[in-house]
Amino acid sequence: MKRGIQPTSTERVMRTDDFIVSKTSPKGIITYCNPIFIEFSGYGEEELLGSQHNIIRHPDMPRAAFKLAWDTIQAGREFFAYVKNMSKDGSFYWVYAHITPDFDGGGRIVGYTSVRRCPSREAIGKITGVYRAMLDAERAAGARDAIAAGTKVLVDALGQLGMDYEEFVFSL
Repeated sequence: MKRGIQPTSTERVMRTDDFIVSKTSPKGIITYCNPIFIEFSGYGEEELLGSQHNIIRHPDMPRAAFKLAWDTIQAGREFFAYVKNMSKDGSFYWVYAHITPDFDGGGRIVGYTSVRRCPSREAIGKITGVYRAMLDAERAAGARDAIAAGTKVLVDALGQLGMDYEEFVFSL
């Protein structure tokens, strides 16, 4: 867990008109954060800037979900996901994230921009079970095979629904 923070059961709910915005380097180092990000993360701007974006990673999030995100954005495509984040005080907040690569004039990725908004409670209810199953599989598989095990759970669930990942996320 990051910085020894103990997760709590306290949820912070985004307001419907909130947008959390951050920018990172290609390696995931935070280079910009808006005031709403600072508010919900509980960190000061000086603590966020220069830190890995995973400073807010909640342990309830499966590693395979982040592998899918990184694979997608590093390939130059946008990515959408429901994400449970953890604040500095251990509380959590859910977001609906849209992550896009930032390109220079030569078409090279120079960073990423993430805009997060308030997700629907219905979507959170649906994705929570998928993430829990992915996490259970990751834990059972052990560190070396965790991502593959979590990915298999997601792929199998999508197969049963007859959807690809984007169709699934957009359907929530």
